[in-house]
Amino acid sequence: MTERRSRDARRAPAAIRCDIFCTVVDNYGDIGVAYRLARQLADEQGFKVRLWADRLDLLGRLCAQADPASPCQELSGVEVRQWSAPFPAVDPADVVIEAFGCALPDRYLAQMVAQDPKPVWINLEYLSAETWTLGCHGLASPHPRLPLTKHFFFPGFAPDSGGIIHERSLDARRRAFQEDPRALNAFWQSLGLPGATDRELRVSLFSYENAAIARLLAQWADSPQPVRLLVPEGRSTAQLCAFLGEEGLAPGVERAVGSLTVHMLPFVEQARYDHLLWACDVNFVRGEDSFVRAQLAGRPFVWHIYPQDEQAHAAKLRAFMALYCAALPEAAGAALRAFWEGWNDAQAVQAPWGAFWAHRGALQEHAQRWALSVSHTPGLAANLGEFCKIRL
Repeated sequence: MTERRSRDARRAPAAIRCDIFCTVVDNYGDIGVAYRLARQLADEQGFKVRLWADRLDLLGRLCAQADPASPCQELSGVEVRQWSAPFPAVDPADVVIEAFGCALPDRYLAQMVAQDPKPVWINLEYLSAETWTLGCHGLASPHPRLPLTKHFFFPGFAPDSGGIIHERSLDARRRAFQEDPRALNAFWQSLGLPGATDRELRVSLFSYENAAIARLLAQWADSPQPVRLLVPEGRSTAQLCAFLGEEGLAPGVERAVGSLTVHMLPFVEQARYDHLLWACDVNFVRGEDSFVRAQLAGRPFVWHIYPQDEQAHAAKLRAFMALYCAALPEAAGAALRAFWEGWNDAQAVQAPWGAFWAHRGALQEHAQRWALSVSHTPGLAANLGEFCKIRL
């Protein structure tokens, strides 16, 4: 019996090794997506993952267990390594993922050439609902000088896209939390807040600098409904302080203006941020990582897309709005588009909140249906895993 078990163990295939490379261009989105993907490839696809990142200090803010001073550590089944120069001599993995077009180290690239068989090389692109990405998804691109081939992988919402990041258990955990009054009250208490009431509107705000912020805050201050605004530390803090007439606001500080009460939060790590999105009535989010998590929260949300030169982001915003609003009642869809466009217009000084929130019931029902739909489609990790396994 022992001998047979030994032979079976020898025949067991080795885990697929995967290296993910990530440089932080701006903010936390790139490292946030890369770390989520690394964890899911390890947990659900059985990959042996190394994540190479140039800003472990930022990862430390997203994951409480991370040690920014440690150049090599294991977090949730992922080996996290400091991407530094000169790059160390390491064997390339079976699967190599460039997150968001970051260039691989020359030394690592040379070792990929020497490896036989060659690694499956993936260029993981940014998430987009634009239809042109479907024609490019999965395309092979031979290197102009080296005997290597890169494949472009586009996350998206269509069945023939790369999908979005969502854990298999996420929808069940989210619904269990939202349907449990004790869990919700315990979460609010952990933030030093009283339990939510039907009368009060609770809003999370995580955005870039925004010309419409002051006007929106003024609308909430004059609202007949009490509004409690929960603001994790971020780039919009300075504008919030200016509206409140404060030089700065530390986490835990609370200020009230009319019907609006502002509660400052420390920067929220990934797992806790999910709970914040699940608990609030409406969520303002930005970039890519929080944008996806807001969709999976089953709550109405407002997206502040990352601004790009020459308004290149506008087409991405319109493409997603067209997709998201397709199943909304016409009036609710029009109100959502008007509010989102105002929120994302750098020249705007206001966004029509009242017209948007008048459709709260339709927005909430649609948010729940959307969350259920996207969480029950193959996710990015599953699609990547299948794509790579076929080519290994």
